Amino acid sequence: MNWKTLVCLSHITLVASLGLAAHAQTFSVIHAFAEPNGVIPYSGVTIRAGVLYGTTLSSCATNNCGPGTAYQIAPVGSSWYYTPISLLSAGGRGPQARVLFGPDGHLYGTTSSGGFQNLGLVFNLTPRPTICPTANCFWAESVLHKFTGGPDDGAVPGGADLVWDAMGNIYGTTEGGGNSNLGTVYQMTKSGNDWTETPIYSFTGPDGTEPYDGVIFDSKGNLFGTTQQGGLYGFGTVFELTYNINSGWTETVLYNFQNLSDGQWPLAGLTMDSTGNLYGGASDGGGGGGGTVFELSPVGNTWVFTTLYSFSGNTACGPSVTLTMDNSGSLYGTTYCDGANSLGNVFKLTNTQNGWEYTSLHDFTGGADGAYSGSNVTFDTNGNLYGTAIIGGNLTCAPPGGCGTVWMIKP
Repeated sequence: MNWKTLVCLSHITLVASLGLAAHAQTFSVIHAFAEPNGVIPYSGVTIRAGVLYGTTLSSCATNNCGPGTAYQIAPVGSSWYYTPISLLSAGGRGPQARVLFGPDGHLYGTTSSGGFQNLGLVFNLTPRPTICPTANCFWAESVLHKFTGGPDDGAVPGGADLVWDAMGNIYGTTEGGGNSNLGTVYQMTKSGNDWTETPIYSFTGPDGTEPYDGVIFDSKGNLFGTTQQGGLYGFGTVFELTYNINSGWTETVLYNFQNLSDGQWPLAGLTMDSTGNLYGGASDGGGGGGGTVFELSPVGNTWVFTTLYSFSGNTACGPSVTLTMDNSGSLYGTTYCDGANSLGNVFKLTNTQNGWEYTSLHDFTGGADGAYSGSNVTFDTNGNLYGTAIIGGNLTCAPPGGCGTVWMIKP
């Protein structure tokens, strides 16, 4: 999709409810994006104290009109109020990953471009210490690191959510940079007010290339993630990083995708259940051609791969971000352009006695509800689901496509 064809948005809040006759859930749009305060919500949202936080790829839709925004959406009675909290004016452009709260209560995120030679950066946003006197009282933005590429640094962080260890160190991935310019897993450590970024692993090809999503920890401090390409067959990998005090981080490939029933191009990161099983998604291939959801289970010293579901669709239309697991063990996610209308959908996989049962919670239509989702599914404390769609919504913005939505599904 050529984002440069989109026109600028206006700052409005649109609430459009779309009843789902086929399901018990109720889908509604709680915000439709409009210039000049953000367009193209590529990533999902984070929820804290009932308030949603997210980012947009740009501040408006014309060429070179803005580097992106961070926003909050707060419930006010039965409505939702949208407020930009940062115009991301410190040099980064095009955030593709979510903003997340760190242990210090600040928001952290990445941009996929901008910074040094357009290689992206890591930033944080600090809320103002006093009540804002105006509607445009932005949070303070700080750049923690500008990626420089080459063997000593990563380059171009994609859709990778950041993650923290018990010491407060930050971990993430980049699609480029490193010893072979095929991507890295990096660590950021803080000393005083300064942060130092260090690649802890550089991909070389047979071990995977270009990780798009982030890494997760297990209870032992090992890191797990995916690479969208590379491996033995060139279709991506699932990997583990283990730390030894004498030798540092060592990578083990747990699975090489073969572009058979398993799928290919695992853009999505991993989710781990309480027994150590890993769950993820491949964006392409599988029995239906539209990507897969898979499970990797540890059995002794090996891992057993199982395809849980194959989507029907076109090339690279399947899940592209990390799945979400609820307390009952059900999996939730989005597809970019699968679903009944080939415009993406929100789905649920329920683990039953007869296997995993698939339910489409909403099929996007490209109208007021939106289209094309690269969003995580996020839950609030009441069990409501939230996410974003890249286009659609206010169709007078960037006609005829619209400029994106934030949606909610009530169970």
